[in-house]
Order: sequence, then structure tokens, then C-alpha cells
Amino acid sequence: MRHQIDDSVSNEINEIVTSPMSATPRGITSLVGDMSRHASGFYYVWQDTDGRLLAGNLPALQPQVGIREWSDEHHHRAADEMSAIRGRGITISGRYLFVGWSTHQLLEMSEFVTAAFGWGFVASLLLALSGGAVMSTRLMRKIEDISETSRIIVNGDLRQRVSVQANGDEFDRLALSINAMLDRIETLMNGLREMTTDIAHDLRTPLTRLRNRLEVRDQVTEPQLHQVLADARQDIDGILEIFSALVRIAQIESGGRKSRFATIDFDELLDTVVEVYRPSAEERHQKLIAGIDPRLAITGDKELLTQMFANLLENALRHTPHGASIHLTARREGSQVVVAIADDGPGIPEDMRSKVLQRFFRLERSRTTPGSGLGLSLAAAIATLHDATLQLLDNAPGLRVELRFALLANQPPQPR
Repeated sequence: MRHQIDDSVSNEINEIVTSPMSATPRGITSLVGDMSRHASGFYYVWQDTDGRLLAGNLPALQPQVGIREWSDEHHHRAADEMSAIRGRGITISGRYLFVGWSTHQLLEMSEFVTAAFGWGFVASLLLALSGGAVMSTRLMRKIEDISETSRIIVNGDLRQRVSVQANGDEFDRLALSINAMLDRIETLMNGLREMTTDIAHDLRTPLTRLRNRLEVRDQVTEPQLHQVLADARQDIDGILEIFSALVRIAQIESGGRKSRFATIDFDELLDTVVEVYRPSAEERHQKLIAGIDPRLAITGDKELLTQMFANLLENALRHTPHGASIHLTARREGSQVVVAIADDGPGIPEDMRSKVLQRFFRLERSRTTPGSGLGLSLAAAIATLHDATLQLLDNAPGLRVELRFALLANQPPQPR
């Protein structure tokens, strides 16, 4: 703003100097006097070589050429206002001319800015304290909510969850992560509880049968005793097989096997499984037909995937009659690989399809065939580990087991 005052003052001086009336000292006196009477914010001093005031609206000054600034204690724009003046002085023929402008507005603006900064600082401090108090209260409420939920869960209620406010903020993200962890813990605990119940229930029969076999050891001949021991050994192997399958399912559901994931040539794995089971199908006069797209790659555990498809093919061979057809197909669908094992056997009733994925569950017609009822449970656990979906569908007639896996990223498209 001072630069603007200096420019205005210079223009005013130029107007005086270039006026025709400035040709004589008397003309300058008349011009300055006229300008002083009609001044709007400007101050003028025109004095002779002896320092006497000839014209103007300020008292005589000590001559000083150039820019000068001072406070005028004699001129007031209001009863309680002391003007501050900034201007420029020049000499004309030994006489002194000063033109100035009140800087009172500049001082007022400076005071206003200072006050504004002061009040702004106070307001910012109050807002910061208020915001801190609100955030602290909200944070403590969230922490207390999490603590209360934790106490309830420790007391045995695994169904409790941390509340989510649906604000999408960091607290909600934390609550969602904690709830996901609690969901996983509840699933594992329920699985452990179910497994304990299943073991107690489903091992009772083979253990009772084993006990009965051993109780007759004193009532049979030696050749018969050898048969009893062979049957007992077979029962023990079956029990050990059940325990091994349950432990394997528990390991898979814990997610620890993900550390062994690697890139797999999925089409080669499926071709290998088909070739291994083709002789078994031929012995039963069944047709095992494969239709597998080339260059299918996914990420996973090769050993577990091989076991899963072996279980599914073995189930299809075992539960379909002689002469049945079993198809294993694998095709691309966008960013997924869809694998299907379909047969034209008796199938599974729709209301039983979710139950057969449970541990030890067997259809009534399957109880006379070998098996423990853990094959499909194991397949479902392996599919879940690989973030794949497993569906049991109607093949009309027969059963269609469909699995969807994510293709490995950046795979080249299949040539047509």
C-alpha cells in the first residue's frame, strides 16, 4: 500500500510541476492553495527560502528532499484520530514543495490484520481443543465398545461383534477387521466343537465293533483267530484313516498351507489325475472322459489340489453304476477356471447337497460302501483354502460338482 501512496504523491507533484501556473512562484502559490482547499486526502506545503509557509494545509516543515513519513499531531480526520502522513519533498527555484497522503488507513489495516490474526489464533486454539475433546471422547467410546465386546467374548459368547457405524472411517475399518477375525475364530471354534462331537459319535461304531471282535478271541479256533485279528487290524486302519483325515481338514481350515502356494500348471495336474483313475473306470466298464483347455495356470498347493480331484473322481466312480459316463472338464470363463466333474449316476437329492459337505454325513444308500464321509468335507476345505467356490448341481441325471478358481494374472488368452 505504501507503493500506491508513493505513486499517487508522485503523480500529484508531476501535475503541479507540469501545470502552466508553475512557471512563476506566485502561480505555484495560487495552485497549491487551490489544491489544498479541495484536497481529498492530500496534504501540501509550499514555503519560501526562509521557511515561511506560502500555501498548503500543513504547517511549515524542515525542508527534506525525497520520501518522508511522520505523524501529524495537529491535523485530525476525527476528533479522536491522529493522522499519519507519508509524502515526498522537492525544491523548485530554492523554494520547498511537499505533497503527502494520510497513511491512517494503512495503520488501520495493519491493526485490523494484527487483530484478525490474534482472534484467528484464539479461534483456532478453541477449535483445536474442542475437536480434540470430541475426538478423545469418540476414541474412548470406541475403545470401550471394543473392550466390552472382548469381555463378553471372553465370557463365552463368540457371537458378539464390535459395532460398525458405517462412516467408512478408520474406526469402522478397525471394527471390520476385528469382526472378520472374530468370525474366523468362531468358525474355527465351531469346527473344533463339531469335530469333537463327530469323533465321539462316528468312532463309537468302529470302536465297538473292534471291541466285539477282540472279546471273542477265546471262543474261536486258531484259524478263526487269525481272521479276527486281520479284521481288527482293518478296523484300526479305518480309525487311523479317519483321524488322519480330520487332522488334515483341521490343518487346511487353519490356513497354514497357504505358505506352500506356488504357480501350478492346472491343465497338467488334471490330466495326470484323469490318467491315474482311467484304469479304475475301465475295470468297472465306466467311461472317464476329459475335456481340459490348455495352458491353465493358477496359484495353489499342488498336493492338496491333486488329493481333492482324486477324492471327487473316486466318489464319482464309486457311486455310479457299471457303464456310467464321467466327464471332467476345465475351461476358461473370463478371469476364472471352471472345473466340472459330472456323472449320469443316481445323483444327490437337492435337500441333501449341503449336508453331504459336512463331516461324516453319508446318504443312506452309501452306508454299505467303504468310506468315512469325509471326502467331500476335505474337498470343500481345500476349495475354501484356494478361495474357490464348490457347488453340487443337478446333472439331470446324475451329479455335477463345479469348482471355480481364479486364473493366474497376466495369462495370455487361449488361441482360437
